[in-house]
Amino acid sequence: MIEALKSDTIVDKVGGRFKLTALIQRRLAELIDGARPLVERNGRSDFEVVIEEILQDKITIDWDASNIPAPGTEPKRR
Repeated sequence: MIEALKSDTIVDKVGGRFKLTALIQRRLAELIDGARPLVERNGRSDFEVVIEEILQDKITIDWDASNIPAPGTEPKRR
C-alpha cells in the first residue's frame, strides 16, 4: 500500500503533496474517532485504509467548501 505513495498518481489526484497530507490527516482523525471505513479493511491499518479510499475516489477534497482551486483549474504561474 505504501507503494502507492511513491507514485505521483495519488499526489496528482488531490492536487499536490500538501493537499494529500491534509486529506490523509483529516480522514485518519475521522477513523480514529470511530468513522467506518469506506473500503474493506482486510487487516490493513487506518493509514492503509485512507490511502485505498483516496485511490478508489471514495474520499476527496471538497473543493467548493475549502475555497481551494481544484487540480487543473489553477492559473499557470510564470
